[in-house]
Amino acid sequence: MQSRRLGNSGLIVPALGLGTAAWGTGVDAIDAADILGVFADAGGTLLDCAGHYGAGGAEEMVGSLLTRNFRRADFVLATQAGLAPGAKRPINGSRRGMLAALDRSLARLGTDHVDLWQVAAFDAATPLEETLSALDHALSSGRARYAGVARFSGWQLAAAATRQQCTAPKARIVSAGLEYSLLNRSAEAEVLPAATALGVGVLAYAPLGGGVLTGKYRHSTPLESRAARSDDVDRYLNPTARLVVDAVATAADGLGVAPLEVAFAWVRDRPGVAAAVVGTRTAAQLKAVAAAEALTLPEEIRRALDDASGSGPT
Repeated sequence: MQSRRLGNSGLIVPALGLGTAAWGTGVDAIDAADILGVFADAGGTLLDCAGHYGAGGAEEMVGSLLTRNFRRADFVLATQAGLAPGAKRPINGSRRGMLAALDRSLARLGTDHVDLWQVAAFDAATPLEETLSALDHALSSGRARYAGVARFSGWQLAAAATRQQCTAPKARIVSAGLEYSLLNRSAEAEVLPAATALGVGVLAYAPLGGGVLTGKYRHSTPLESRAARSDDVDRYLNPTARLVVDAVATAADGLGVAPLEVAFAWVRDRPGVAAAVVGTRTAAQLKAVAAAEALTLPEEIRRALDDASGSGPT
């Protein structure tokens, strides 16, 4: 599996990261073990976790697997804190809230440290310096090795990264997690340029557009699909998205590969992207994504996909 440096840090991550957002809810323990086994066998190491995934259930499942079935040292363990959907304070970037969340994550994961600890969302109600001080303390206390942010806008990322770079010793921001796919290129306007300028590696979430870019919704909505169970992919089920999906399918037919391989390879090889993080619900789905390892999109196909998905900064 391809490996890359995460931004300007010394941390090496695979170009394919494994997301666990559905673990404990849509993915049970048996399927999770199968998925992680396929990921490890393929050379994958980057595990994307968060305290708000399944209200902590995903981290508990990861911790159980790393304790019983796998070696913790074989993985780059990343988690997030500061976001709790449905809570009285859904975004909490306070020092107290962040560090308490980290301790809960460590307990659930069954480890004394994470490799990458990320601020899950920008908290406008807390001074940025206070939120960043939690990152500093996590690294100085040994509970985290590297620090990052997620869901930050361009100016928020720039403010956080420059503050951490200007005064030593600080926990440098080495990663920025964001949604990025052929169906959502909004990050190209500000966040990706800021990350590139600041030496911050991008962890691209939802590179398959909630599964829409696999082509499974082209003609109908399968009963077992995510769209049939919830409305979280409805924003992608529109005429504009269909044109993009058709372009991906055409490219896949021409290359003799699956549409999801084309969609994944496009994100993986975008400038500034360190890893594309995919959350699959079965081991078979992960194997299909991992097949894109050998795929490099020809320049003419990349340009065609760029045009079909809407022009944006490159």
